Amino acid sequence: MHHEDGSGTAAAWTLIVPLKPLALAKSRLAAAAGERLRPELALAFARDTVAAALACPLVGDVVIVTDDPRAGAALAAAGARTVPDTPAAGLNAALEHGEAVVRERRPGAAVAALNADLPALRPAELARVLAAARAHPRAFLADAAGVGTTLLAAAPGAALAPAFGGASRDRHLRSGAVEIALSGVESVRRDVDTGEDLAAALALGVGPHTRGLRRSAASPA
Repeated sequence: MHHEDGSGTAAAWTLIVPLKPLALAKSRLAAAAGERLRPELALAFARDTVAAALACPLVGDVVIVTDDPRAGAALAAAGARTVPDTPAAGLNAALEHGEAVVRERRPGAAVAALNADLPALRPAELARVLAAARAHPRAFLADAAGVGTTLLAAAPGAALAPAFGGASRDRHLRSGAVEIALSGVESVRRDVDTGEDLAAALALGVGPHTRGLRRSAASPA
């Protein structure tokens, strides 16, 4: 359900999804996927992530922070709003910029940062995570490895204060964000950085863009 009225209803979250330029994205996948396929996979992951997020009943809109024109155009066509990464100072600066853009327009918005590499994302599981986040000013979901973070949520009036990168679970805990402890939301935890991560996501069941790309890559030329 995609709301364009900007009313910021109580049920609607705005998701902020940062995306590196495709030429730089997913460098650790090169060994498993090949250098030619790596940027294509990064875009496919983002397209499947955004489509699933926009299909979530608790999501009002999705804002992509990227300087990649091709990715921006593809994700805008999918229904996301794109803003340039003006700070160009890394992931957390991009997220804070996206948050500022959203809240300049809607000061009372509930916002959540979401990774762009969740190709198995299921709308119903995302809805469960966002519903749990509603109980806290700031809350986060750890990744499948229990080391990083795939989602960080901030209620109206609370700053997002992102601390993504590496061992971000501990940093978010230390910052006072509450860890969301839910089972059965593996698709929201399963980010993809390595070939092993991709195999795990494929086993869960990925979205059509990633699935189609993997199928074509496996077919003889």
